Amino acid sequence: MTERIVSFVMSGGVGSRLWPLSREDNPKQFHDLSGDGSMLVKTLRRLKARQEGETPVYLIASERHAARVKDDIAGIDLAGGAAIFEPTGRNTAAAVAIATLQTLDAYGDGIVLVVPSDHEISTDDQFWQTIEQGAPAAREGRLVVFGIRPSQPETGYGYIEVAGSGQGVSDVSRFVEKPDLETARAYLEAGNFFWNTGIFLFRASTMREEFLKHQPQIWQTAEQAFRTASRDLSGLYMPLEAYEAIPSDSIDYAIMEHAAGIAMVPAAFRWNDLGSWQSLLDVSPTDAQGNVIVGDVVAMDCENSYMRSEGRLLSAIGLKDIAIVATMDATFVAPVSHSQNVKKIVEQLEKSGRLETKFTPSHDRVLQSGAWRKRVHHWLFEETLPLWSTAGVDERYGGFHEALGFDGKSLMRPKRMRTMARQVYAFAVAKARGWDGPADRLIAHGLDFMSGNGRTERGGWVRTMNLDGGVADATEDAYDHSCVLLALAYAHMCGNPDAQRLGAETFDFLDAHLEDQRLTGFLETSAGEGMRRSNPHMHLLEAFLAWHTATGDRNYLRRAARIIDLFRSHFFDAESWTLGEYYDDDWLPAAGEKGTWTEPGHHFEWASLLVDFAAKSGQKNLTAYARKLYASAIANGLNRATGLAYGAVSRQGMPLDRVSRSWPQTEAIKAAIALDGAEGPDLNAEIEARVGRLFRWHIDPAPLGLWIDRIDERGRSLASEVPASIFYHLVCALMQYLDSTSEN
Repeated sequence: MTERIVSFVMSGGVGSRLWPLSREDNPKQFHDLSGDGSMLVKTLRRLKARQEGETPVYLIASERHAARVKDDIAGIDLAGGAAIFEPTGRNTAAAVAIATLQTLDAYGDGIVLVVPSDHEISTDDQFWQTIEQGAPAAREGRLVVFGIRPSQPETGYGYIEVAGSGQGVSDVSRFVEKPDLETARAYLEAGNFFWNTGIFLFRASTMREEFLKHQPQIWQTAEQAFRTASRDLSGLYMPLEAYEAIPSDSIDYAIMEHAAGIAMVPAAFRWNDLGSWQSLLDVSPTDAQGNVIVGDVVAMDCENSYMRSEGRLLSAIGLKDIAIVATMDATFVAPVSHSQNVKKIVEQLEKSGRLETKFTPSHDRVLQSGAWRKRVHHWLFEETLPLWSTAGVDERYGGFHEALGFDGKSLMRPKRMRTMARQVYAFAVAKARGWDGPADRLIAHGLDFMSGNGRTERGGWVRTMNLDGGVADATEDAYDHSCVLLALAYAHMCGNPDAQRLGAETFDFLDAHLEDQRLTGFLETSAGEGMRRSNPHMHLLEAFLAWHTATGDRNYLRRAARIIDLFRSHFFDAESWTLGEYYDDDWLPAAGEKGTWTEPGHHFEWASLLVDFAAKSGQKNLTAYARKLYASAIANGLNRATGLAYGAVSRQGMPLDRVSRSWPQTEAIKAAIALDGAEGPDLNAEIEARVGRLFRWHIDPAPLGLWIDRIDERGRSLASEVPASIFYHLVCALMQYLDSTSEN
């Protein structure tokens, strides 16, 4: 009986050399580039096409693409295989180690075949004939690779040098990196150099021994991740903390360049790694002039060119040997001979924080708009609002509890004015979005407690109250007043009879005691104490815009415009696209680390507020600032392991506070929704991904109606309680998500 071969497909790459079509959310393996199915599906079918012998098929893919993978493989019988999801990328050595461990665990010392998911191989029978030719060497304990005899000097591939002429199974002399053109010509002339296909065949025990000999740390950490993985019907999921500990290296560097006795089999099949637009021109059907035309394209007098449009009409005249690829938000143009260098463009875009490398502006995206609606609606209306409108309310002394424990019981803490105001605001937002709970009573309950216990003699608001309502800290703080004004605006919109009067009194106090006499923004406190910060100004901007919405009075827009002027002149750094946090009295960046401190969460908040102000004022140029803030936060402010925003990073993108709190993730959702409504990239997939991360890391691990507020850089909870001050962030962001999506 023919021996079993356990096959593994590696599907973790981004395929940046096929940008702008291939992007992080929808890399090239998910695209149908030649008209007969996605590259991933065709690879799985090819592995299923073995004529003799059992062939379980496994897929090693990024967890971020789990939903897409499940859809693609739903109709394919993997013959006992399954999907294996990596929580973060650790390169091909980790993937091969996991493949080896899975084989040893499920099949003993079997033969393992590892193939990429993004290669074009059009002859399945010849593919398997070639693999079977290498099987005896693999059974004998040799690592087997497969080479393509080059047809032209190629600088985009790695090479394998073999002893002799390369007929039949040959001994590998060395592996060679991608050469320059002159060296590639020399390789072609020599006759014993082959293109490296990146396909490997080996006995599981042999690869284990090579790892233990050359890379024991990779093997041991991969084994720990594999042993602690969880399994369900959709596949195997490695824990982030364990998988992230695996050293990141390619299998070529980690093992193949060190192992002895490697064998190479010359491939009898047609192969192309589709790593450039030139390669697609080579393998795709052409017209009489040698052009590949895909999509809505009109071409006249063009020769040997690749022209592809994913949306609007693309027209061209008189082009020769040119690649043009146009999507809804980006266009790439280059001589086809230079199309390998698109990766340099992608690197430049990523350094600039551009979103066009990450998100696909078309219907062909990983996640459908509104995919989280049902879960979000249930969590808001069935879990969170019922809990916080009861357990979160202090019915004895008034106001709201500052925090709950994970048992849903109140923690007896002093009450901050900003938290009381935020709870009023959140219940007002919930009422406006259709919540049928006792919003009016809760709004009145909160305002009665605040105004009855928290006013100063001058008409301002105190910072903190004791549990029973007595004043604990009478400081008149600009941040607190911004929260009070925001709550009063929404309470007024909900019909509260006291809100407008209290708002007018608060504005009078703001102008008399918190405005800088030099007319350069607002003081931190009425006493003028503390370092100047941009954050209270952002929240005052939010309050001014809310009062404009509530009343239609353009005087509130004029107030907002003064904050916008500060943003332009002092807060925003045009070179780094970042927003400063701390300043001296002259609005110069503070000395030391505080002067370089930026917070991704505040970038997101400012972005959505700038879009709102632009819409209300007609100053459309502010949307460009919003995009830059969002882009820099995405480029430099995210923990790459979890995809969550850090607490703070420097202007150069170095993490300063590695803790990920829940509120910046909600503000990222709001910013993406705001920018999606402005002209620019389609961010629906980004919105869904942001909601998904919020639920995965902060909401789903917590008891019903609660959340994990603090998470370390490895995804572990640091939370010991649930702060009420975060409630309004969650309610408002997720209500906006429901507003921006439609029922499925």
